[in-house]
Amino acid sequence: MAPPPYRRRDDAHLERLRRWSELLDRAFRIPGTDIRFGWDVIVGLIPGIGELSSPLFGMLLLIQAHRMRVPLVVQARMAINAIIDAMLGLVPGLGNIADIFWRANTWNMRLLERHARPGVPHSRFDVVFVLGCILLLLAAAAVPIAVAVWLAAWLYRSLA
Repeated sequence: MAPPPYRRRDDAHLERLRRWSELLDRAFRIPGTDIRFGWDVIVGLIPGIGELSSPLFGMLLLIQAHRMRVPLVVQARMAINAIIDAMLGLVPGLGNIADIFWRANTWNMRLLERHARPGVPHSRFDVVFVLGCILLLLAAAAVPIAVAVWLAAWLYRSLA
């Protein structure tokens, strides 16, 4: 199956997404430093709805990546970046600080732009990142199971 033709309107979509990415992640600079932050940090201060801006924008980036047929492993990497951003945002206070340093929108925008043209393959790091996150998730799920088995065995020996 041949890759879809690249359309000029994709450039317009990418330009709009790039501007939003900059606004959300890098619009302001802390004076005297190279530390930048965006509206995502400021909007994140609003309880309840403040942490929706970044995940919603992440969804727009993923929709555009899917529409442009970005390789699936790159889409998975973008989704993981967005999920980590959303999970960090759930921690009150710390989530706003994490938003300054975990710039999922900027990183996902770079991934989208790198793979915007058909035929650009994914990198080895994309695969390593996705597989590493999957293995980390499986390990995190295995720890409580291992502790429960160990505890059950210990109780069984204690009571026998």
